[in-house]
Amino acid sequence: MKFKKIYIEITNTCNFACSFCFKSNRKKTFISPEIFSAILFSIKPYTDYLYLHVLGEPLLHPQIDDLLSMAEEYGFHINMTTNGSLLKQKATVLARHSIRQFNISLHDAEENIPEAHWHNYWQDVISFAQQNAEKSYFSLRLWNQGSASSIKYNEQCLNFLKEQFGCEMDSQQRNLKLSDHIFLQRSSRFSWPGEKTLNLTERKCYALKDHVAILVDGTVVPCCLDADGSMALGNVLETDFEEIICSKRAVDIRTAFEKDRVVESICRDCGFVLP
Repeated sequence: MKFKKIYIEITNTCNFACSFCFKSNRKKTFISPEIFSAILFSIKPYTDYLYLHVLGEPLLHPQIDDLLSMAEEYGFHINMTTNGSLLKQKATVLARHSIRQFNISLHDAEENIPEAHWHNYWQDVISFAQQNAEKSYFSLRLWNQGSASSIKYNEQCLNFLKEQFGCEMDSQQRNLKLSDHIFLQRSSRFSWPGEKTLNLTERKCYALKDHVAILVDGTVVPCCLDADGSMALGNVLETDFEEIICSKRAVDIRTAFEKDRVVESICRDCGFVLP
């Protein structure tokens, strides 16, 4: 079995405190280089694409330079999800590495950066993207569409992007190419599993078919939305990865989703909708 991508959480610590983010009860920590290397070794036969994402801000990791070097040595295509606030500060470190794609959550800044500094934040993000677009893709995310509280932020952000890239902003267009390798992606906010009572019995999901996620302590979960390990399938530091993804629970989840059915209670209340 080979996955399109595997998520690895290198830290569940963040410098932002977004109201819409999942509130985890797990201890805040950073993955050690030794554990990261062990995880990379375990998953290497199962994917070519590594996503540094679940919870937390990856650029906060004090050894991010070393971790990126390790991932490159194993031959992974590296993707990173970030709130963008540390891109300027970490620009020199990031320039030493080959990051396939940066997913930058522009919507995070609304609640965490004072309005007077929004422009500076956007400018830092766009400057970084433009300087690195030859070797990396950039997905700029505004995942707050339809939120009344975000109207002012979105209008100002879109006006800024229009000025920077000289493109029109169609209010109905979800995905827009701003420049070579730089894209804007707009979507509404989703609800995390358990945030709302949905009682779904049928849904489409690519968990354990397209992807799987590994939390900072090595716990393997079906997807990056299981941020508290509610569907823990095993720990890759204790059990062979092949054994974990072929366990009865994993097979039952994967088989059910192939038929658009839900077998886990946490999935019944997941508000993420596939694009």
